[in-house]
Amino acid sequence: MTGSTDHAPAHDAEVEVDLLPSDWREQVLALAEEKDAVILAHNYQLPEIQDIAHHTGDSLGLSRVAAEVDASTIVFCGVHFMAESAKILSYDKTVLIPDERAGCSLAETITADQLRAWKAEHPGAVVVSYVNTTAAVKAETDICCTSSNAVEVVQSIPADTDVLFCPDQFLGAHVQRITGRENMHIWMGECHVHAGINGADLKDRVEAEPDAELFVHPECGCATSALYLVGAGVVPEERTKILSTGGMITAARETKASTVLVATETGMIHQLQKAAPDVNFEPVNRAAVCKYMKMITPAKLLRSLRDDRDEVTVDRDIADAARRSVERMIAIGTPSATAE
Repeated sequence: MTGSTDHAPAHDAEVEVDLLPSDWREQVLALAEEKDAVILAHNYQLPEIQDIAHHTGDSLGLSRVAAEVDASTIVFCGVHFMAESAKILSYDKTVLIPDERAGCSLAETITADQLRAWKAEHPGAVVVSYVNTTAAVKAETDICCTSSNAVEVVQSIPADTDVLFCPDQFLGAHVQRITGRENMHIWMGECHVHAGINGADLKDRVEAEPDAELFVHPECGCATSALYLVGAGVVPEERTKILSTGGMITAARETKASTVLVATETGMIHQLQKAAPDVNFEPVNRAAVCKYMKMITPAKLLRSLRDDRDEVTVDRDIADAARRSVERMIAIGTPSATAE
């Protein structure tokens, strides 16, 4: 499997859901122990998947777990580029993703050929790729980043060196605002879910909940609007936080607010509510649902463990080249995964 979302496996997802046994949780955990498997789940997964996983977290936190885990098999409940990253970091381990069709609209906005052409236009530039990219793009990258360490990654590059930042334009704009870096070139890609959380949504929700705190993911189309609302005095600066998903969990545990408006994929609400049960977390846009993240279901997780499907493979040469950029990413920033 190379990361394309066009390939459809020869199985019927609807039939599988109907066949989900009532004791699926017990079966999953028993199979994981029998097969020496660890289950990793991203914060945007279905609540049932998050709750059964051995580890949940953001991309950086789960990358760290994948690099250090002792289990011989990794079952990655997330989208395909994340499972590829696990394979890159633990090449000799078996990596499974419960549905190989779980792609990423952001990862598809740039190819390795496009990145090579862009590099040719800017000789000597350092390429920083958001981890939401294919293994082939990571192989052409100098250092990867996640939303939780993108600022630190860019700051680690000499100030007089050009930076090519891809593929997310909103995260790139956020990093450029924080660093003030003028020699930073940004690829115009976006996540269709985060791009859909716009400034109008944010303004309406803030007006409806004037005392709420704001947690805004930097991938969101409304991140700039959030800073504008702060500057205009519509919301206080101390109640507006631009955060990675891992950072949101930390902030949830610390907040004194009774209501928090959350601008990111709605799956995040589950982990936030677990972190702070007495706080009311509300999505800025309830339609911000990633269909790819929600493709991983309990039935597919059970099938993946039972039948060793769907295995993620990466060409060795690409994996070796990509590993360097991912390991550099892991060396910067702080862990963001939480053990369950």
